[in-house]
Amino acid sequence: MTAQQLVKLAVFEGKQIRKIIHNGEWWFSVVDVVGVLTDSADPKDYWYRIKKREKLSGVELSTICRQLKLPATDGKKYATDCANTEGMFRIIQSIPSPKAEPFKRWLAQVGYERIQEIENPELAQQRMKELYEQKGYPKDWIDKRLRGIAIRQNLTDEWQERGITTEREFSILTAEIAKATFGMTPSEHKQFKRLTRPQDNLRDHMTDLELIFTMLGEKVTTEISQTEQPESFEANKKVAKRGGRVAGTARLETEKELGRSIVSKQNFLPKEIAEDTEEQP
Repeated sequence: MTAQQLVKLAVFEGKQIRKIIHNGEWWFSVVDVVGVLTDSADPKDYWYRIKKREKLSGVELSTICRQLKLPATDGKKYATDCANTEGMFRIIQSIPSPKAEPFKRWLAQVGYERIQEIENPELAQQRMKELYEQKGYPKDWIDKRLRGIAIRQNLTDEWQERGITTEREFSILTAEIAKATFGMTPSEHKQFKRLTRPQDNLRDHMTDLELIFTMLGEKVTTEISQTEQPESFEANKKVAKRGGRVAGTARLETEKELGRSIVSKQNFLPKEIAEDTEEQP
């Protein structure tokens, strides 16, 4: 797994911290941590002044950081100062903050959980399962969702083997599969389900059958790609469309048998949010 594959948001006392897997361990956005610990209106400037001050005393904090690409508020990815757990402990020493000690405990726990997951990947799946259970999802739905995540990971690994590297390329190929499977792109599918919030993950709001046909399209695409090994982006697009078409054909046959559409407006939004979206024109 490359660093660009897994970027997540961690939350400390209600504030988000971007983190990314690099060389098998979590690396955290230093600016985000500075913002959490200091409540500074300009964490970037605060971090610059910390580095400048420490450098005068002979400590070069930049040497314990790595420039890793993280998503910004504009949706694009930029090289950002990041530090692993050990590096963050050193940086925290340079930040006078009453939050330092509870943050150290939080940071140690996050790092420990990652080590556990590397040694036993089933723990990561179990934690994800528990998270969905806490949100009230049915257990049989959770099983399908977790299986779909594994199939999706296999597909993205295969695409990387074929030279697919950018988020835009991944999005285009995913849209090809989805459109051939459901007759609509993921963004159109989200709109159909009235998922308007940026944090709404389409797959977390799919029905059992929508998940099943999503898995079918992505699994077939993976199998075709592994067999034919397409060498260009355009060739990968054709493979994605073919994989989705297999799932789309199966969906249409299923709809004939059931007498209803598989593509559903059903979602798992909290009741109060769902009511708000229904009132919108």
